[in-house]
Amino acid sequence: MRSLLRQNRGFLAFMLLLGLFRTAIADWNPIPSGSMQPNILEGDVVLVNRLAYDLKLPLTDRVLLALAEPQRGDIVTFTSPSDGVRLIKRIVAIGGDSIAMRDKRLILNGEVAGYAERPALADSATLGAPWQAQVHLEQIAGEQHAIQWLPGVAARDNFAELRIPDGQYLVLGDNRDNSADSRYIGLVPRRMLIGKAVRVLLSVDILGAWWPRLERFGQTLI
Repeated sequence: MRSLLRQNRGFLAFMLLLGLFRTAIADWNPIPSGSMQPNILEGDVVLVNRLAYDLKLPLTDRVLLALAEPQRGDIVTFTSPSDGVRLIKRIVAIGGDSIAMRDKRLILNGEVAGYAERPALADSATLGAPWQAQVHLEQIAGEQHAIQWLPGVAARDNFAELRIPDGQYLVLGDNRDNSADSRYIGLVPRRMLIGKAVRVLLSVDILGAWWPRLERFGQTLI
């Protein structure tokens, strides 16, 4: 055993450093589902900045130092408070905000979001649906990004006004009719945030012919 360890000490040291890097500084996450369409696609691999909000003890979730505050519009990875699964969603409301949804439309601190229609992606239908997704540019509180709705898919399109406690976040998927987000799993405490997703490292069409989508390589997430 000692001989084996000596022979492979370089590789073992590399794996240890890689583990420390991925748990404390930056990570990469393959995306298996369409909950963040049209901005993140199945087959994307996204870069996650683990130092965006907190410095954590490597290989643990213990926060050593708070570095910055999560903001509305940030795309974050986190541990689901309902089942411990790692998810990726967008922060829609932060501590102190009042948020509601009526007939799919958000109301944040009394402001009703605007929705400007945009062309849909050719492959943006999901769940085996025969229709095409409806893509809109959601504009609220100085933030704007694309979201999509899937006509005919039952989802939680309404919830009563909720005031977000400090240190917690309401997160939604950009694919509003196909996302297990705060409407289903509840609010996300800060301690469960892993990091901020900042860009697409690479992308492969996993639902088609598995060709690389070169146009998405290095794309910044907004």
